[in-house]
Amino acid sequence: MIEKNSKLSIQKQCELLGLKRATFYYKNIIREYDDKLIDEIIKIQEEIPSYGNRRVTVEVQNRGFNVGRRVVKKLRDMLGFKAIYTMPKTTQRNHEHKVYPYLLRDLEINRVNQVWSTDITYIPTGKGFIYLAAVIDWYSKKILSYRVSNSMDKSFCIEVLNDALQHYPKPEIFNTDQGSQYTSNEHVEILKKHQIQISMDGKGRATDNIAIERFWRTIKYEDLYINDYPNVKEIKRAIADFMKFYNKRRLHSTLKYLTPDTFYYQHLQNDKVNDCTLNTNEKCA
Repeated sequence: MIEKNSKLSIQKQCELLGLKRATFYYKNIIREYDDKLIDEIIKIQEEIPSYGNRRVTVEVQNRGFNVGRRVVKKLRDMLGFKAIYTMPKTTQRNHEHKVYPYLLRDLEINRVNQVWSTDITYIPTGKGFIYLAAVIDWYSKKILSYRVSNSMDKSFCIEVLNDALQHYPKPEIFNTDQGSQYTSNEHVEILKKHQIQISMDGKGRATDNIAIERFWRTIKYEDLYINDYPNVKEIKRAIADFMKFYNKRRLHSTLKYLTPDTFYYQHLQNDKVNDCTLNTNEKCA
């Protein structure tokens, strides 16, 4: 194996063995610290289970271990440790509000602006949670609007809806869960005013709103959960950057490896041409 006192450099030995030099140093750090460091990480998990990788790293450093966050994260992943905290409930029903039927079951969704859906998700910050709401076009996967808020009140859900309606042609159907933000008179009346059909998930059926649920998984596991942003300001900046990346640059296999923006606008133009062809009285652009 690799010898530190060999006439060959560490880099050359790694090349001959087909190893990256960083892998050699990383494994030696783990070997040097693993038993005592793992014991200490287990103690911290038992003492302060709410700590994530960043805080655990600082804590073990304070206890005399000269290791970085990558090593701590690797060991915590190996042990299956995650920060434990109370998860906020984003769907809270108001039983006095009317709940609308789910309209998407067995529906073939084959054009843009046929179905939009929306939802709220939470993002841990180290000092509590912030909330992200977004509207997605079901067919193209394009995020049409989003807002970040410190609370889950209906006002920021209404802002997201109004913003999407201001910038894009209205959908035929708008799908939500049964949360009080979406069953509120204010939210419902906006949809009725625009003559949009209202659809709501079945109780406890997150898969009924699968388009936005998949997006939450994408933004969290491709960005927010793998980057340790130090504060809310940086998290908001990261969300804004990811929204641009997702719409304009991220390729989707389900969209024939087009971006959501490209797919949306191509189909929007095709729909306009088809409408003009079907309606000879309409002035075509």
